Amino acid sequence: MHNKILRTLLWMMGAVSLVAFSISSVGASTLDDIIKRGTIRVGVGNDVPPFGSIDEKGNLQGYDIDFAHMIAKDLGVKAKLFPTTGINRVPYLLTNKVDLIINIFGANPQRAQSVSFSIPYAPFYIGVFGPEKLPVKSAEDTKGYKVGVSRGTTMDLTFTAMAPKGTKIIRYEDDATSLQAYLTGQVDMIATGNLLAVEYSKKRPGKFVLKFLLRISPGHIGVRRHEADLLQWVNTAIHYHKLNGDLNKLSLKWFGEPLPVLPTF
Repeated sequence: MHNKILRTLLWMMGAVSLVAFSISSVGASTLDDIIKRGTIRVGVGNDVPPFGSIDEKGNLQGYDIDFAHMIAKDLGVKAKLFPTTGINRVPYLLTNKVDLIINIFGANPQRAQSVSFSIPYAPFYIGVFGPEKLPVKSAEDTKGYKVGVSRGTTMDLTFTAMAPKGTKIIRYEDDATSLQAYLTGQVDMIATGNLLAVEYSKKRPGKFVLKFLLRISPGHIGVRRHEADLLQWVNTAIHYHKLNGDLNKLSLKWFGEPLPVLPTF
């Protein structure tokens, strides 16, 4: 009888400890940490205008930069911005250097194994761009040509899967370097985003003509997996700013056109 009572007491103590541990684990969330800290750490781009770039005073500017500050204001905290590239966005997120990635992040099944994606917040499509007179209309036509891409980006992954044998894919560490390689003739074409091409075509007419579309790839915000509370909050913020017209204002400011209808995911 004594042993039975003892076992019951031990079981009850174990159950209470488990409940206490569970409550403690649930209470310790990244969203709570951000609010308590007073800052939200955001990985952004600094070489992908008009999403993110450096102005003449050395300050970050762009659609993504404005939205990062907007959601920081929603939380009542300050935004601490960290420049990231296509290749280091995920490592920065997974090693807890940043809380979010707002850097025209394209969602795909491979990335979703380690990163959770928000609903889309920005319009974007990717393609292969080249000189107007270059006779290329499809991936198959790139055989024998050199195409520059930023390593590890959606452009890299998508074009690599499509390119025929004989296409020379030259990978660079970031968009600025791949763009410079194209402008200086080191590659014949560049796989990049439509808005980046539009931005630079103003300075170089006929140089950034869409040769063929790779895929529609709207921008998502990336958070670490298993951070459901933060992801839900981010989705709520995006939805709110779509409905009240804030994202449309940012689109008019940075893209020169109204925000198009974005996919639901």
